[in-house]
Order: sequence, then C-alpha cells, then structure tokens
Amino acid sequence: MAGAGALCVGFTSHYAGPTIAEPYGERDFVACDLWLVPLVDVLCHSPDNPFAEEIAVYDRALNDAGLPPVPVFAYMPGLNGDVAPVAGFDYDALHFLRRAYLLQLSGLAVTPVEGLGGDYEQLLEMFEQTAQQSHLVWHYDHAGAYVPVDFPHPLSNDALLEGGGPLGSAHGLLRELEYVAPAIGIDPANPPAAPQPPPGPTALEEPATPVPYDDSPFARERHVWLGLHAAATRSLAQGSMIIFS
Repeated sequence: MAGAGALCVGFTSHYAGPTIAEPYGERDFVACDLWLVPLVDVLCHSPDNPFAEEIAVYDRALNDAGLPPVPVFAYMPGLNGDVAPVAGFDYDALHFLRRAYLLQLSGLAVTPVEGLGGDYEQLLEMFEQTAQQSHLVWHYDHAGAYVPVDFPHPLSNDALLEGGGPLGSAHGLLRELEYVAPAIGIDPANPPAAPQPPPGPTALEEPATPVPYDDSPFARERHVWLGLHAAATRSLAQGSMIIFS
C-alpha cells in the first residue's frame, strides 16, 4: 500500500506565506503549475500528510458554508493517481483567459489581447462583484486549491486569505470553462487534446517553458483552458483536489 510520502514524491510548494490578494499582477511569462492531489485515505489520514493543515482550513470553510467536508476516498492503486503535475502555463496567459471570461459574462465582445493592461484592471473594478463570484477569476494564481465539492461561488474567509486564498469548486470551475470555451474557439463537448503537463515542479518566479501555440488569435487562452479543463475533469473523475503552485 502506498504511503503519504510515496504519493507526494516530487511535489514542492511555492507558497511561503501571505501574499497579494488581487487576482492579477505584474508578471511576465512566469511559470504556474497545477497539481492533482488524490484525496485518498492513505494520504489524508496519514500523520505525514503534507496537506493536512490546508485541508483542515478547507473543511472549516466548507462547514461554515453548510457544505460537506473535503471528501476522502479509499485508495485504489492505478485509479487514484499520485500527487503529480497536470498542467503548466504562464501567469499572464491565465489572466488572458480570466479576462475573456469576464468579457463574455458581461456581454462584451471577447477580443484578443497581446498584453495585460488597464482594460483588464478596469474590468475587474467594474465587475468586481461578478469577479468575486467566479471560480475561474477569483482565485490566487500562485497558490490555493479547487476541491471536488460542488458549490456555486468561491469560499473566502480570513483563514483562507491568510493561506492560499479563496477556495474554489472543481465543479464550478468546469462549468465556467465550458461557458467561455466557444468565445475562444473551443467546442467544450469535443475539445482538443490537453497539452503535456510539466515534467516536475518549477521554482518560484521561474520563467514558463515556451510551448508551441496553435495559430488562433486566442492561442494562449486556449492553452490555459485546455490545462484547466484537464485538471477539472480529472479532479472529478479521480477524486483529487487541484492546487496551484
């Protein structure tokens, strides 16, 4: 039977304390990793579980919202998977996708963009309440998690904000990805294959590895969409939480 250490081989968290709460920042092509953490008994019930403190905070937030705790499943070799990277992209591209979602949700034209600027910050200010209700948008881009529990809006409290930021739902993330997909040229019922995940963790502030984008004007948004979609679908299929690192 696998132990907590065996499941977590290779994982390194970048999070080292409270940082900015804004869902945007001045970052140029810095790598962002998404990892899947199987919510299995041999990990979650182990005294060596490196995610124990975070899961306890998530459980309290879920309980306060009248929701069930983070689920724990029986370990099934070959089915649950290990703690492993599922997607990688750069921070700016993540914000490009968030921008597209806000434009689509607000009934505005979704147009390509070459760089983050005042229009994105203006969108966040104009539609702040809308942004705060979005699992895709209202989430730290350097830390935090999505759990396989269905709830309508991200959860936020002091303990979450002092740690990895608002807690998202993998179900909610998947719904929002499916909503924005047509605006960036993706059929959510038949999306392209997801890009290969990074081979291992990246260092804090490490530049993102160049990737071969397609020829779409929304190539960077599509690359992030495919990575997030792979993470969300596998989270729900395998019983894993998604963590940003």
